[in-house]
Amino acid sequence: MPDIVTMGVDRGIALLTLNRPDKLNALSYALIDRLMALLDEIEVADDICAVILTGAGDRAFSAGADIPEFTASVAQGPNRAVRDFVRRGQAMTARLEAFSKPVIAAVNGLAFGGGCEITEAVHLAVASERALFAKPEINLGMPPTFGGTQRLPRLAGRKRGLALLLTGDSFSPAHALQIGLVNAVVPHDQLLPAAYDLARRIQRHSPLAVAGIITAVTRGLNQSIGEGLEMEREQFARMAPTHDLGEGLRAWAARRQPVYTGR
Repeated sequence: MPDIVTMGVDRGIALLTLNRPDKLNALSYALIDRLMALLDEIEVADDICAVILTGAGDRAFSAGADIPEFTASVAQGPNRAVRDFVRRGQAMTARLEAFSKPVIAAVNGLAFGGGCEITEAVHLAVASERALFAKPEINLGMPPTFGGTQRLPRLAGRKRGLALLLTGDSFSPAHALQIGLVNAVVPHDQLLPAAYDLARRIQRHSPLAVAGIITAVTRGLNQSIGEGLEMEREQFARMAPTHDLGEGLRAWAARRQPVYTGR
């Protein structure tokens, strides 16, 4: 049986592929658990500095939750459904959002429900011109549960976010770009090259500085500006004694390219 999430590594960049193409890469409990386990491995791997996340096949990034599996949990009562489904999905998106290495979604097709929530949570996203997004949970008589009610309005603005959440209407990659859900829309055959190009442009820099920026932005967005500035100061203070900051300053003075070590 093939892995439901596959991983390959190319010159320091991990490619994670949601691998249930016959089910439109639906987010089964086992798939979420496997994705979380791979993220744990990547986080402690010194030779990996960035992650690209995409979907197998030509149709979907992820069409969202595995509805039959979710339905079985709901049938066992709200406590079981919250434990099996909501907490698992929220833990996944929170992990992606706070991950210390940049995570780039390469959205190759349908990104509905949980697939859209993954796109909301990751640090950066590139969409194929064939991509299609939607928040269709309301069509099932429920709100989004993997963070969509919180992250999408923060990205798109309250009214634009609510329009998508309350109608369930699908929207184009161009609209996703307009509201800040993705960073770029590219021809389908250029999707992975564009994601790798973005990752490699980040890879040039100190992994310590990259992690500090991710932490400051992710935590600071949900705080007051004063608290966010304190977070920024803390991240700088962590960098001040490191080799990488010293190397960056020495390289600038010598007009050469820095060689970072992540220390």
